[in-house]
Amino acid sequence: MPTNDDLASQHPKPVSHERNADSPGYETTDANVGGVAVFLAGLFGFVLIFFGVCFFLGRVINNQITKQDGEPTKWNGGPVAKGQRENLASNPEMQQRELQKITNSFPSPRLDIDDGNQATADLHAREDLFLDHYSVAGSTGEIRIPITRAMELIAQRGLPVNAASTASPQLAGDVKPEVQAPLTTGFARTGYELDVIEARKQKMSFAKAEAGTHEEPGAAK
Repeated sequence: MPTNDDLASQHPKPVSHERNADSPGYETTDANVGGVAVFLAGLFGFVLIFFGVCFFLGRVINNQITKQDGEPTKWNGGPVAKGQRENLASNPEMQQRELQKITNSFPSPRLDIDDGNQATADLHAREDLFLDHYSVAGSTGEIRIPITRAMELIAQRGLPVNAASTASPQLAGDVKPEVQAPLTTGFARTGYELDVIEARKQKMSFAKAEAGTHEEPGAAK
């Protein structure tokens, strides 16, 4: 049967937290700011050195892999011709190549693949070159003139008339036809073609502006 002494030994007395000169209950000295700064600086420097070593090792490993296997955009198989490796094409590029092969195998005439928008714009652009500029007509050496100049010459000289031809006699009720100028030229460009023309004009003006900026310093010299 436990005695009072045994119970007292099982339940020790609570420790008293008395404040005195030896233990006032708070820090009696200030924090060592210099030591904390040195610790943080050392930690930061260690992190930088660690990342530098990792970066250097990564570059060395990548260079060794590139030297052994070739560039990342090269096939890792055997040589294809004279020790050179074929460029590694992306999936869209390979699909376009296959589509181009299939398209070229179609018999002519072929349908436009873009609803004719780009083809029509290119056709009218080639026609505009003949209509608005001077050019040589094939091997005959004849000179094509712009349509505006041709209209000026026709307005000055008139159209050639065959003197041998005689007017047919008019019958009863016939009226002499009157030639009237058309309201339009009968040619209307599509919205897509207008956008293409505007983009070409902007590109040409930008190229001329760049050429002017490059020529100015040379002209000043």
